[in-house]
Amino acid sequence: MNRILPFDKPHDEIFAGERAEQIPYHRMYGKQYCLPAAVRYSEKEIEQLMYASEMIDNIYLSTLRFAQRYLPDAFLTQQLGVPASLVPAARMEVPGHGVSRQDFILAPSGKIKCIENNTDTPTGIPEASYLARELIESHTCGLQATSVKMRLHIAHAFRQLLEHYKSIGLGGRVVFTCYEWHVEDRRNTEYLMEIVQEMGYDACYVPLSELEIVRGEGLYSDGERISVLYRLYPLEYLVNDEAEDTEDRIGEWMLELVEEGKLGLINPAQSILTQSKGFMALIWSLYERHEEASDLLGEPLYTDQQLEAIQQYLLPTYYNPALFIQQGQAYVAKGYWGREGKGTSLFDEAGQLTEAEWGQSEEDSREDIQNYYGNQPLIYQLRCQMENVQVHTEDGPFSGYLLTGVYVIGGHYSGLLPRVGGRITGDMAYYCPAAFPIYMKEEH
Repeated sequence: MNRILPFDKPHDEIFAGERAEQIPYHRMYGKQYCLPAAVRYSEKEIEQLMYASEMIDNIYLSTLRFAQRYLPDAFLTQQLGVPASLVPAARMEVPGHGVSRQDFILAPSGKIKCIENNTDTPTGIPEASYLARELIESHTCGLQATSVKMRLHIAHAFRQLLEHYKSIGLGGRVVFTCYEWHVEDRRNTEYLMEIVQEMGYDACYVPLSELEIVRGEGLYSDGERISVLYRLYPLEYLVNDEAEDTEDRIGEWMLELVEEGKLGLINPAQSILTQSKGFMALIWSLYERHEEASDLLGEPLYTDQQLEAIQQYLLPTYYNPALFIQQGQAYVAKGYWGREGKGTSLFDEAGQLTEAEWGQSEEDSREDIQNYYGNQPLIYQLRCQMENVQVHTEDGPFSGYLLTGVYVIGGHYSGLLPRVGGRITGDMAYYCPAAFPIYMKEEH
């Protein structure tokens, strides 16, 4: 199967009108982000990704509840790297988690492996939910988009969370926030907000800079109290936020409101536990020590089906690289809070560094990025070979590697976000919509 299917029209003709309005960042950092081409998946690959992603989501939930209920604060702060002031809010059990996106490698061997899970602030949502369907329907024959139910799943997941918050007295105003100046983040945020508004909720957009907090009382915008806050803003940033003029610890104040039941968050604060790369090492450790963990619980932590899925779809991941070095295996080192590949390094079978990613977007200085990501604790994961693909860009042919993002929303597989970049998928990777054969079974 030829993985890449180029469209027959140029970029500016395809990404115009409503499409450009919906995805204003189809060009980013002075180059193409969205390419006029599709990534094709076979029926078998789609079925594998659907099953694997839903199983992994289920495994994450089982492990999350285990961590919230049984692991001491010291483990959460040290092995997972969670700031101490975030721990009380992270222990609060909330049903559902809004939107998450797992990143998969489809190895040349035919195996599929999940290399991480973005459970706190995943993006790429308008591309997968809106743009993919638009492009596949208009520019292909015999193919369909992989995300036709994504918008419906978003609505169901947000309704579940909002009704939960309403049941505990937080049934008022819903605010969506992010950095106002960040075009991609703002469009992702507004896309979700529009879905919530369509369901009849009182929802609006307010930039981060315009939120007002009164310690112990509430979060406000324009003098009106906010019940639920969707924030496309990482919790590991928020916890350290201070007021510019007074240096008040406003991030910690917001978390206190969550703990006191005066503010609901989407994604919930518990997502900081699963967002930590250390969480993948925790899952692998519990898999290898399943009998001990189950003895602690008095019942099996994982089902036989979950244990099989961990072995089949996850990679060995540890808090140190000793085993990989001892066995002469290539591995990857990742910062706990790495995003868009930043803070990720590749090592060969001899334990020698071969490549590192610090970002190329020029949004922040290289020194600042290295200081932030380079000082984080690391996890070490068995390296998995990626599929090499060729795409056509305005700068000429590009030979890169395919990473397949899989959205799981409300526990359900919801669509794909393919990106083509380097061996470490960074902030300059290209996006192509995902497609699969139209003859696949209707229920899929």
